[in-house]
Amino acid sequence: MVAKLTENTQGVAYGVAAYTMWGCFPLFFALFEGVPAYEVLIHRIIWSCVFLALVITLMRRWQPVRDALARPGRLGRVLGCALLIALNWGVYIYAVETRHVLQASLGYFLTPLVNVALGMLILRERMAVLQGVAVALAAAAILLQLVMLGTMPWISLVLALSFGTYGLLRKQILLDGLSGLFVETLLLLPVALLVLLGMVELGLSQFSGEVRTTLLLIASGVVTALPLLAFAGAARRLRLATVGFLMYINPSMQFVIALLVFNEAITPIQVASFALIWLALVLYSWSTWRTLQADRRRQTGL
Repeated sequence: MVAKLTENTQGVAYGVAAYTMWGCFPLFFALFEGVPAYEVLIHRIIWSCVFLALVITLMRRWQPVRDALARPGRLGRVLGCALLIALNWGVYIYAVETRHVLQASLGYFLTPLVNVALGMLILRERMAVLQGVAVALAAAAILLQLVMLGTMPWISLVLALSFGTYGLLRKQILLDGLSGLFVETLLLLPVALLVLLGMVELGLSQFSGEVRTTLLLIASGVVTALPLLAFAGAARRLRLATVGFLMYINPSMQFVIALLVFNEAITPIQVASFALIWLALVLYSWSTWRTLQADRRRQTGL
């Protein structure tokens, strides 16, 4: 019992660490003032790949990577994941640089609801009644912003849809999180290096400029990989439902940072939109918890 408690406690600690680091990402990427989002993205790909290669070497985890690369015909979905995660990273960096962190926060609040909708539409999964209500409330929140403000929260939608679709494809790939992310960045590495070389030739790259900027660009790879490693530690020790509930730490922190650190303005319509999303997440979480309880009762015969 003590050992199990310790395992759960460690899992929660890893999960909180992972989502807290992700929640602090706006503070880190705000440091790249004056560096275009696409250049930050390029270096994030390159240095993530380098750092992950070092971690895999230290952990002696090259076999899954070799197995994946030995079957190039099966790398189609991995390439799809790579393109989606690059899109997600790039739009997120842009959101921070242009001070649209509230939209980024909304996007990550929407992600679990997008996952439910994609599961129903693509995988033909059955949707519980409360989950259906939750998805409808999320759609109403986006429609509210569109009708009342006259603008589509495209950053939120791109982040939610790209990460949700990434998760959908990722489920179909037999690679752990660490190996999977490495192979994804490895597939993007040639393009990133070519673009970087072109920028250097044209004198557009800021990598060899100020030492501070150079170190920050290199650090982007470490910052990308560390929460992933912590998340892997949490996922091995905790039930999926517990990991899912901890996930809300990330967008909640981004929401607070947007208001208190970046002083982003929030309109009454946006408040109403967030309220609908939060209500949807409460219903979604309650439905998930009830399903897990029912499954446990069936397994125990109670």
